[in-house]
Amino acid sequence: MRLHFSMNTRRTFLAVAAGLVAASAAAFLAADSFAQSPAEVKVWIAFTDNRLDWARGKAEEFNKQFPQYKVTVEGYGNYEEIQQATDLAIQQKAAPSVVQWFEVGTQRARDFGYFKSIADALGNRTEVNGIPVNFDDFIEPVVSYYTLDGKFTSMPWNSSSPILYSNTAILKKAGIEKPPATWQELEAACQKIMALPDAPQGCVTWPNHGWFYEQWMAQQNALLANNDNGRAARATQVFLDSEPSIAIATWWKGMHDKGYYIYSGKQRDWAATEQAIQTGTVAMAITSSADAANITNAAKQNNIELVTTRMPYNADKGWTGNLIGGASLWLVKDLPKEVEEGALTFMLWLNNTENAAEWHQVTGYLPIRKSSVALLESKGWFKENPNFFTASDQINNSKVTPATRGALLGAFPEIRNVVTQTMEDLMVKGGDPAQAMAKANEEANRLLAEYNSLYQ
Repeated sequence: MRLHFSMNTRRTFLAVAAGLVAASAAAFLAADSFAQSPAEVKVWIAFTDNRLDWARGKAEEFNKQFPQYKVTVEGYGNYEEIQQATDLAIQQKAAPSVVQWFEVGTQRARDFGYFKSIADALGNRTEVNGIPVNFDDFIEPVVSYYTLDGKFTSMPWNSSSPILYSNTAILKKAGIEKPPATWQELEAACQKIMALPDAPQGCVTWPNHGWFYEQWMAQQNALLANNDNGRAARATQVFLDSEPSIAIATWWKGMHDKGYYIYSGKQRDWAATEQAIQTGTVAMAITSSADAANITNAAKQNNIELVTTRMPYNADKGWTGNLIGGASLWLVKDLPKEVEEGALTFMLWLNNTENAAEWHQVTGYLPIRKSSVALLESKGWFKENPNFFTASDQINNSKVTPATRGALLGAFPEIRNVVTQTMEDLMVKGGDPAQAMAKANEEANRLLAEYNSLYQ
């Protein structure tokens, strides 16, 4: 039997069919558009100053080059704040993709289980989205610090080293031909400087921060903790009562007692240190190379010429090397595949030869790639800006030993606080350095044991 349709029925049928085709096409285009939406990569860093501006500018540049991703950068006030924010975000299942974590938080980063190692994420790949994976190009101290259990664990970014900043005019006035290289030379230089008729308020300053104590331990090739500084196995004991440790406390206190070392009265006071050397309040300051740009430029505005040299060391023990400081970028685990790929791409791109060189120029952080150092040298950067070369020279000439690789401690930030409080008490209240460090050692080991009990 044949069916017959009226003209109106046929028109209705054709209209419906056309509508279905249009709807299907629209749905396909919408689905395709959704598929092409950029994967969001959230990056959290511990900066709110010009370093955040630089990172955000780089993210915009990256997003134009790789439109399949959308990287956003959020800044936090300090490393402790970003750790707290990460804890909360993980609990609320609202974690970012990449987190900047400071170097002494490395053991915690491993224990918390928030992150996936870079090595595991990359596998055997030699490139990601056309960006080479070349860890051999990173300078050795950086590679050795962030290689854990034989794996490259996090992506280096802002690595620094403490250096000595000296006011050339004051040194010249005191008859000092070159900045001091050792504790003993520094003390002798301070004696001359403070004897000047128009002596500055103080000879030298540095922040009362555990990082400097740790540097002086490493320079003496002294371990801060057992099990090769926690790298052969989990650290279960620290050595704040060791002879090299007591030597640091004794010398530091002695410099303060003689009026050579100026203490601001506030622990971890980076700002006061910068202010003192920039304004001529002190003749010398030991602080991070990460501040080389800010300090040098601010001093110039005050008509003060500064020169940088290596961090002074204990001549009685010699110099083995210095630790790196700063932080690295950690990849959050269990990300969607496309987000993880975007995060890896961004981290590799951010640390390519050109960007690593520019980051150094903007801040003073170490150029962490050998190719970046070569690029800067080819452009005459270090020749024109010798204050920026010191940290690289210091780190690249450091011997890699268990001491200079840096300690891995679960309670590291808390142990740092014990050291800074002990040094403050010695300077302000007095006392015997050996007894003070023995007491500090007991407290530090208690904190370490308490932490380890949660993760062993």
